Amino acid sequence: MAMSPFAGDDDDGLMNEINMTPLVDVMLVLLIVFMVTIPVIRHAVKIDLPHASSQKEETKPAQVTVAIDADGNVLWNDQKVDEAALSAKIAEAAQASPQPELHLDADRKVPYEKVAQLMSAAQAGGLTKIGFVTQPKGK
Repeated sequence: MAMSPFAGDDDDGLMNEINMTPLVDVMLVLLIVFMVTIPVIRHAVKIDLPHASSQKEETKPAQVTVAIDADGNVLWNDQKVDEAALSAKIAEAAQASPQPELHLDADRKVPYEKVAQLMSAAQAGGLTKIGFVTQPKGK
């Protein structure tokens, strides 16, 4: 009867239990870390901060509507103006505080050159906020 020295061991079977020691070690380390860090997080410095109003001051800039009709006439807020008066009104609007927004409303039949000249005059006069007014499709 030649038996091997390991033939009688029953260690060949599967292990039916989970080793809980590493899990308990990790949980204890986490517990210690949290116990140390929570008092540090709750530590606050008392500072007497100044009080300020949180309401925003709303000053909307005025709007200036400049329209160019099909004949090439320039209208400043629905009043017809010539080139000299237009330059004077642009310079006056540029000096206002806050600076008004220029809304440019050009007829479809006006050549682009006329619109570009008006935009150039507004920029040269000091106006920085220029917007285009368009009509929805179908009107």
